[in-house]
Amino acid sequence: MTSSDFSLHGAIDLGARRAAAQKQQQRADSGSSGSSGSSGDSGGSPHVIDVTDATFNTEVVDRSRSVPVLIDFWADWCEPCKQLGPILEKLAGEAAGSWVLAKVDIDANPALAQQLSRMGVQGIPFVAAVVAGQMLPVLNGAAPESQVRQVLDQLFAALREQGLLPEGAGPEAAAEQPAADPLEIEAEAALQRGDLDAAGAAFGRILETSPNDPFAKSGLALVELQRRAQSYDPAAVRKDAAERPGDAAAQVKAADLELIEGRVEEAFDRLIGAVRRTSGDERDTARKHLVALFEVLPPDDPRVGHARRKLASALF
Repeated sequence: MTSSDFSLHGAIDLGARRAAAQKQQQRADSGSSGSSGSSGDSGGSPHVIDVTDATFNTEVVDRSRSVPVLIDFWADWCEPCKQLGPILEKLAGEAAGSWVLAKVDIDANPALAQQLSRMGVQGIPFVAAVVAGQMLPVLNGAAPESQVRQVLDQLFAALREQGLLPEGAGPEAAAEQPAADPLEIEAEAALQRGDLDAAGAAFGRILETSPNDPFAKSGLALVELQRRAQSYDPAAVRKDAAERPGDAAAQVKAADLELIEGRVEEAFDRLIGAVRRTSGDERDTARKHLVALFEVLPPDDPRVGHARRKLASALF
């Protein structure tokens, strides 16, 4: 069993995220459900999520540091995917949160499809597990339920033996998992269907009772980032940033796009550079925006700590 770092750093097209959201809405409008045999519908389960190029780092890589995430790569035209998908969804429901199933439509998410190709994956369905940011291949092709169960049992047993499972994770710990916060489930579901208003409202209600809740603070910052980025013309933003290095507003927009694309260090370095080059209101604009972008990532993310130190050096 081999593993590799699996963080999405390729170009993430905001249009692809909108396409995925539109496909999900079309399925809902046509009345499709998990029982239809389609691999792409989560059926409303809190343990099955639809993931896009734009949400992969947060929903899969970051989440995998606290709970294992199995990824089901599928497409509408793939008949074996329609056999395997419902089996995985059933097992995810039985696991009751001890692991999460993330579903990726490769047609709607070209950056993730390219990542699979670079890994040498030749076809779908392809199932991988991400644990503590590390990816492990699990299944390539459809299989009967009994075989899928056996493969997953062996996977989690091996991970536990090697000490790679987060504490309390895995099928054996399912009964010990606390009940999920309904507001967190509502917020995540809204993000998955692209309803930023509903997601923002749910995260806001969490913060009303728990002002320092890291999940809600990060979620709300992500909602605000996506709202801004949806209004940008990416080509124009990048052109303006290149032509006006001393314009904080231009650098702020470019940093937003870089963060959406998973280029975290580049986004942070861009704004730290703007702090160094500017003064007065321009400098304050770049500094405040950088601090706001820190909220998108978990507070213990080493990239945030590194950028904070670089910011302090730039300021003083």
